Amino acid sequence: MFLGLLLFLSLVMPFAQTAPDTAVVTSSDGVPIHYAVQGKGDNALVFIHCWSCDRRLWDNQVAEFSKTNRVVTIDLPGHGESGLERKNWSIESYGDDVKAVVTELDLKRVVLVGSSMGGPIALEAARRMPERVVAIVPVDTLHNVEEKMPAEQLDAVMKQLRADYKGAVKALMNQFFFARGTPAAVKKRVIKDATSRPPETALAILSAIFAYDAAPALKEIKVPIRAINSDRVPTNVEANRKYAPQFDVAIIKGIGHYPMLEEPASFNQLLAEILQTLQPA
Repeated sequence: MFLGLLLFLSLVMPFAQTAPDTAVVTSSDGVPIHYAVQGKGDNALVFIHCWSCDRRLWDNQVAEFSKTNRVVTIDLPGHGESGLERKNWSIESYGDDVKAVVTELDLKRVVLVGSSMGGPIALEAARRMPERVVAIVPVDTLHNVEEKMPAEQLDAVMKQLRADYKGAVKALMNQFFFARGTPAAVKKRVIKDATSRPPETALAILSAIFAYDAAPALKEIKVPIRAINSDRVPTNVEANRKYAPQFDVAIIKGIGHYPMLEEPASFNQLLAEILQTLQPA
């Protein structure tokens, strides 16, 4: 009987993890923002998810980096458990949201890690609290801040999405967001998340992403910017360095838009190397 109990414990204990502390802070326009905190350390890593995802996007990173850092993951308004009611969906308002969480926790030394739209959001958050942010890690984003989608092309995409939100999202993601080697489980997960969003809110947020110009914010940021991008879309380092000479990028080859899910070990190693360069002398 004792041996049977030991066997049972050996099977269940590896899966028993301490749940992160969760809390809610209210945005400047009254939207509840849910976030989770785990780990301790001098550096606070604040992870900002992409469009149509939520804070669970970073589970592989939370498990690793909370061993040595304080890790904060946020459900941005319009996603996850956070509120859906907002009149002005904009990247700037999301920057305010991240600042609200950081201020609530009184984080002193913050590294902002932002996936896709989370990269521009990180720029806006850093503009609002330069005394707290020590680095920004954009993830598969900010490939070329000078490049804009032509208006007629954007109008055509939005028209497709309004006519058949779920069908168009699935088609566009399969066409542009995945690589040949993207695991089927990752595709299924992100498509399910995206197509389950309220279309009106999702499209309002998507419009805000396309309307945002990152160049002015990039020019204002002085802290290190170290992107982790896939080779799915070329990164124009020269164009970005016109605005932020400190911009640099590490490339993970052969993956799609979600390196933290597709190649978590490689992604975590690159992020760890970036963090190591930021250690105080």
